[in-house]
Amino acid sequence: MTRQLYIETVGCQMNILDSEMVVAALRKQGYTLASGAEDADVILFNTCSVRQHAEDKVYSALGKLRHLKETHPDKIIGVMGCMAQKDQQLVIDRAKIVDLVVGPGQLHRIGELLDRVESERRPQLALSLDRTAGARARIARSHETFDPLRDPEMRPNPYQAYLRIQIGCDKFCTYCVVPMTRGPEQGRAPQDIVAEARTLADQGCLEITLLGQTVNSYQHRTGATTTRLADLLLQLHEIESIKRLKFVTNYPNDMTDSLLEAVRDLPKCSPYLHVPLQSGSNQVLRRMKRGYTVEQYRDMLERIRATIPGAAVSSDFIVGFCGETELDFEQTVALVRWARFKNSFIFKYSERPGTKAANRLPDDIPYAVKQRRNNELLAVQSTISQAENQAFIGRDVDVLVEGPSKRGAKQPADSASLQLMGRTHCDRIVVFEGPSPWVGRVLPIHIHAATPHTLIGTPVLAEAGA
Repeated sequence: MTRQLYIETVGCQMNILDSEMVVAALRKQGYTLASGAEDADVILFNTCSVRQHAEDKVYSALGKLRHLKETHPDKIIGVMGCMAQKDQQLVIDRAKIVDLVVGPGQLHRIGELLDRVESERRPQLALSLDRTAGARARIARSHETFDPLRDPEMRPNPYQAYLRIQIGCDKFCTYCVVPMTRGPEQGRAPQDIVAEARTLADQGCLEITLLGQTVNSYQHRTGATTTRLADLLLQLHEIESIKRLKFVTNYPNDMTDSLLEAVRDLPKCSPYLHVPLQSGSNQVLRRMKRGYTVEQYRDMLERIRATIPGAAVSSDFIVGFCGETELDFEQTVALVRWARFKNSFIFKYSERPGTKAANRLPDDIPYAVKQRRNNELLAVQSTISQAENQAFIGRDVDVLVEGPSKRGAKQPADSASLQLMGRTHCDRIVVFEGPSPWVGRVLPIHIHAATPHTLIGTPVLAEAGA
């Protein structure tokens, strides 16, 4: 009998990829996707623990399912991902209706575990080992999650895909739970990565984004040979039908000259680098245990711009971290003004249980202060993004057409012309009018207007073949 599956995903690109692989595995067991939780036999939540808001969202969704579970007790409700690994039995105790808790390193077992829930009629937990549970190799094996199964239907569009080259993290920033939820840093064998990339290419994928918690620290040793990210990019560049290569997220100290030269010299590599800074204050960076200084980050940024002219760089920031003074915050603002990032993802500090910051540093910045600093930094970055985007007005850019924009999605699908959206090679969003058959093509677009977040253009019709 065919069983119906419904899955919701919260969090980062790693979670989106994990959900794709889980669906691919369950399809092999006969599952099909349901349009909503009410129609599903199995309801899964793929979760994030980086911020409290992401966890609250999942617990709220579980609470809304309580009546459904009471009236349909045979429905199986599962929580997987980072929150599952962090909270473990607490998920079952708090939500009351959860039958399955699976950490990100145990997702390959999810089909077996669902069968056990059905046969044993009791909750199942599958978790990776704690970072202090024994030898590193044993812990690392319990976090491995390199399942090559792919499901194109789970992607926002079939022309772009994520490809995991690394799991885990050994940086142990004081605010972050990832080293505990995803385990030790491990680089995947390059031959397996290239084989999966070829599978994606065969499925029609044009753009691949390589994923790792600190992706530019990727390395894999085979005998006397060490493969690093620059070497891997060269191998992937040889896959003919792949047109674009990106990689996220980068760690400042691992931004080597050889990697930057690879991005410069390989035409398929996007001149876009996401490199979180987190704070413009050395004192805050020290408390965060980020492992670099503001001066080192500035030097890295200058090397990027000297090596890759026109490179787009984006960043992450946490405001209101433990002990952050007004001077610390002003230093962050000053650095953002100097760096002129393409965009920045700015977050208010959220204390995460089990991290060194939660155990050793007081969360002493009032919420109102965090909110004010968040808004001020967003305003500064928005002004910069607007100016940077304005520079594209009058230029033609090549855009990989991803599909209808938010506005286009509300238009009739058979319209002669929709508002479409896509991205430039340097990862800027572009919207323009065009027919749906353009989706999946790389087209030249003439830019005539800009906002802080979007370029607005017109197709170069002779090239587009309209």
